[in-house]
Amino acid sequence: MTRFAKALFIVSLVILGFSHALAKSKTDICIMTYNIRLSADDGVNKWTNRSADNIKMLEYYSPDLIGMQEVRPDQLADLDANLSNYGHVGAGRDDGKNEGEHCPIFYKKNRFVLIKSGNFALSENPNVYGVKGWDASYPRIATWAILKDRKTGKKIAYFNTHLDNDGVTARREGIKLVLERAKQIAPKLPLLISGDFNCTDATAPFDILNAAGLKSIYQLSPIVYGPKFSYHDYGRAKPEELELLDYVFVSKAFDVKRCRVIQDKPEGHYLSDHYPVIAQIQY
Repeated sequence: MTRFAKALFIVSLVILGFSHALAKSKTDICIMTYNIRLSADDGVNKWTNRSADNIKMLEYYSPDLIGMQEVRPDQLADLDANLSNYGHVGAGRDDGKNEGEHCPIFYKKNRFVLIKSGNFALSENPNVYGVKGWDASYPRIATWAILKDRKTGKKIAYFNTHLDNDGVTARREGIKLVLERAKQIAPKLPLLISGDFNCTDATAPFDILNAAGLKSIYQLSPIVYGPKFSYHDYGRAKPEELELLDYVFVSKAFDVKRCRVIQDKPEGHYLSDHYPVIAQIQY
């Protein structure tokens, strides 16, 4: 082998090795799930007192993806007007359009391109909105989005929902429906599912998700910051009532680097009756 040929061979090996390393490198995504508490008559904690501080909190942590719950139309308008770096999708649970609580997905427009999105009711008839499914106390909805990552060119599927607070059957069947729709809509894509699950990890929805190959950020994260609960009822919950209800589940395509229950509290009021949960994941 000539000296030139040998040098060319070595350079080609270096390039191949570098290309292989690039192919194996993973990209980070910061994701948040957050029940913002609907705009009810909550005294000092009413939405008009909380809204500006919620915007500040979201801008500070600056997640790439946010799955929210209990978002009323007036709250959605406030968020949309102030979070100009984000696009969002979602619909109201009462009519599949604007009425009632939303479970919107917010995504950074400079990071993701929206490919398609949709909604469905958590009930025996997912195309009919405003109906209580199974033994639920309220109508429930799920929102989904297929997003293309501008950094990698890869697509991911993201589903966000709010399971019922009372109905055990509704929670079980609701998460089954979410998984069925995910399989239909995006069978081969990396999958994220977030929401207020209104139950803890020793219950059927978690067993169903684990059996489907998804694990929660708390199961996978080597580092977990913050308290071991996310629901606190504006600080009024008794110790035995403090529960971890807010989760992000990821498919096997994702690793979890760290996660945190954000316990930030502005002076004079809470951000919500739930704490936001944030995670750094990679794929």
